[in-house]
Amino acid sequence: MAAKFVLTKSGTQFMFNLKAGNGEIIATSERYTTKRAALDGIDSVKANAPGAPVDDQT
Repeated sequence: MAAKFVLTKSGTQFMFNLKAGNGEIIATSERYTTKRAALDGIDSVKANAPGAPVDDQT
């Protein structure tokens, strides 16, 4: 199974998790006030994450 974005709603807020193929959550979004904003957040991760560098601040 491939990774997938899971969009959820809690009260009036929306958020998403990115789940790995094994079902493990590998990223969690902030909370958004609209569904459109959450979907835009998913689009942003899809567009920006492939080339994102690692900023190791340990």
